[in-house]
Amino acid sequence: MVLISRLLLRKNVLNSPGVRRFDQRWCDRIRLYVIGGHGGNGLPKIGGIGGSGGNVILEACDKVKSLEKIVKDEESKRIKADDGGHSRKVRLLGETGESKVIKVPVGISVTTDEGEELADLCKTGEQFIAARGGMGGIEASQFLGSKGERRPVRLNLKLLGDVGFVGFPNAGKSTLLRGVSRAKPKIANYPFTTLRPNVGICDFEDLRRISFVDLPGLIEGAHENLGMGHSFLKHVERTRILLFVVDINGFQFKPSSPVRSAFETVVILNKELELYKRELLDKPAVCVATKMDLPNAKQKFKLFKESLSDMENVIHDPTLVNPDFVPEKLIKFTDVIPISAKHSPKSVTTLKEKVRDAIDEYEVRQKLALVEDLDQSVQSKLAERSTVF
Repeated sequence: MVLISRLLLRKNVLNSPGVRRFDQRWCDRIRLYVIGGHGGNGLPKIGGIGGSGGNVILEACDKVKSLEKIVKDEESKRIKADDGGHSRKVRLLGETGESKVIKVPVGISVTTDEGEELADLCKTGEQFIAARGGMGGIEASQFLGSKGERRPVRLNLKLLGDVGFVGFPNAGKSTLLRGVSRAKPKIANYPFTTLRPNVGICDFEDLRRISFVDLPGLIEGAHENLGMGHSFLKHVERTRILLFVVDINGFQFKPSSPVRSAFETVVILNKELELYKRELLDKPAVCVATKMDLPNAKQKFKLFKESLSDMENVIHDPTLVNPDFVPEKLIKFTDVIPISAKHSPKSVTTLKEKVRDAIDEYEVRQKLALVEDLDQSVQSKLAERSTVF
């Protein structure tokens, strides 16, 4: 009786509107079991053909922001399309089963349980048939309808943004997001105030828009999925440029942890990205030194910038950087900018312009690379034709 009372009380508390578990607030990955509709049977006596089963289709939609709706609508996480209709005397061709269309956020990656990528839905309206319906019964199948495909698939949301924040907890990322956009993330004077990614839109006077993605702070070992690790490092993959947000006074995870200088913080973040996915270091990057309103910040920034300018040599100094944190590949910053997001709006404006310039340069390089690839393809085709004639 006591056990039943506890279970009922717990259920009522969790279902009350004012109480929500953390795992209900943000859902960026889910596993579904999808089943295509069964094909309808044919009618052997008069050669009737059964209807095909419906498909299970995933469609990217910009109005869907997370996977929460799917979790609510499909509690069993089993999604089945309708079966095809059987052939009968009054209808020789059976009805085609209705397909089940599931709206998913833009930026969804669809994979198997083994990690094989099946689809990457990055644009609104893009579709992927997760499970095809079975074929209707015909003479070749002895008028028996076939079963639809069935398999488990994993949906993994990777946010699409122009600029991705990378930094340790309490580095000032949320304050910076408030400064560059109209987003209102939670801000407090303790680590891990950001528990889910936040996206802020920066509007310029010429109607240009740039999206900033504030990710929860990383910790040492994030590449091994420590802390929130892979849950949020994956969102950096889709951004155009990286914005390293570093507290100029350094970082200390907890009282028993060593104090990391601003320069050592950059080196550790570099190492974490390298171990997670080396290709991320090829992205354009801007480094931001925050909290410049604090005492002695200018002197610290001067030393910090000097260390970054000679990073290849400084990282091998064991008095400045732990040898275990030295990365094989160093990230290259297009700019190093000091700001005080809370007390200096002018520094935030400078940052926005610098980030915009970095994005423009990145797009120009991407277009030039595309033109070069097309030119090489055309030249090779022409060379093949010249040998024929």
